[in-house]
Amino acid sequence: MEQIKKSTLEFLADLKKHNDRDWFINNRPRYIEAKTNFETFVQAVINEIIKFDPILRGIEVSSCTYRINRDIRFSNDKTIYKTHLGAFIVRGGKKNGDKYAGYYVHVEPGNNSMIAGGAYMPPMPWLTAIREKIDQEGKKFLEIINHRDFIKHFGKIEGEKLKSAPKGFQKDHPLIELLKLKSHLVVKMISDKEVVSNECFDDIIRSSKAMKPLNDFLNEY
Repeated sequence: MEQIKKSTLEFLADLKKHNDRDWFINNRPRYIEAKTNFETFVQAVINEIIKFDPILRGIEVSSCTYRINRDIRFSNDKTIYKTHLGAFIVRGGKKNGDKYAGYYVHVEPGNNSMIAGGAYMPPMPWLTAIREKIDQEGKKFLEIINHRDFIKHFGKIEGEKLKSAPKGFQKDHPLIELLKLKSHLVVKMISDKEVVSNECFDDIIRSSKAMKPLNDFLNEY
């Protein structure tokens, strides 16, 4: 069974302390080792998720992972490198993250690792479709987010909200708080101790199974 190595977390922690090009170049072998470890782990996660979400068949880890270099062109934060490793397992790869809900695996020291998913800041046509589906199939949506396994792994659905009712919906709608959401996310944080444990892989798979009904609902538009 694949496992995140302690050395991967240690590299990322050191990178946070020494976020500059010279240090990174001198420690590139450590980066390659951490990157390889993470990608091997994620590919194994993909292989398992495909068993219960076969629409993802054919997805490779290379289309799901992100570059370590930050895009600093429009950011006040000019640090060069990300201090985490992330992968978005979604239909067609991460480039389709604005079209489909998927599964996000994130490794970051400081107890900041996570398994997450759903729809993050979907474009307005998709968000409108999600709201209409919640309005029309509210009972089904509530069954998904109130399911025992969903609550066990994620607690509740999360996301930034509008302050008032979205256009086309009454403020006294029985599901108004869900309709106000601008993202429909689930997040399960993973501690440093847990992420390097033997149990982490299986827990991510169990969490992904619990997430799948939500992703399916969000993707039926």
